[in-house]
Amino acid sequence: MIASPRKVLGVLGGMGPAASAEFMRLLAARAPARKDQEHPVVYLLSDARVPDRTAALAGTGPDPEARLKAGMQTLLAWGADILACPCNTAHAFIDRFADTLGAPLVHIVQASLAAAREKNPDGAWLLATTGVERSGLYADYARRAGYALHTVGAERQERVQHCVELVKAGDTAGAAALLRDIADALLREKNLPLLTACTELPLAYDASGLPAENAVSSLTALADACLKMLYADPD
Repeated sequence: MIASPRKVLGVLGGMGPAASAEFMRLLAARAPARKDQEHPVVYLLSDARVPDRTAALAGTGPDPEARLKAGMQTLLAWGADILACPCNTAHAFIDRFADTLGAPLVHIVQASLAAAREKNPDGAWLLATTGVERSGLYADYARRAGYALHTVGAERQERVQHCVELVKAGDTAGAAALLRDIADALLREKNLPLLTACTELPLAYDASGLPAENAVSSLTALADACLKMLYADPD
């Protein structure tokens, strides 16, 4: 007998909208539910007006921290018990105030690194936004976890960032072709899983025709971590 989750998940999305929609699809597809009433209640605030996170980290755009915090507080006011944000780069700012929210946050970086370790304990390639790469967000968490992440180098990083921008612009096919070239080169260099640590990148990867077993999706990792918490035995 599957018990419907008692706790409500609040999702701060819109960064970008396509990634948030895919996250919601994954929550539904991967939930251990057989009918509507066994799925979790999810409140989604899709705020596409959050300032660009990578630009903020580069010092070329406004800081999104206040808007991110306000979005989380709105979800809590609506009645959310657990919080999640399907945007990796946003966590560079969310980490500044997460401890003050008064509700658990399912952390996409921690969930993704755990999934990568399960896929391959010896390490993974990090495919992320330039903001994440420069901020050291994943590097810091990986270091604390004792997990080896390999960065792609400056030239390839520019191309990865362009993949992200293509998905945001609705050109998933173009992003898929570019990501396929990047992935082929990386796998020839070192045969490690590709950790798609920007939530636009799983969409490009899924459209690329590359083998699913070669990637670790941060979107899927976050969805699975949320479901694990939601369907845990109640206290």
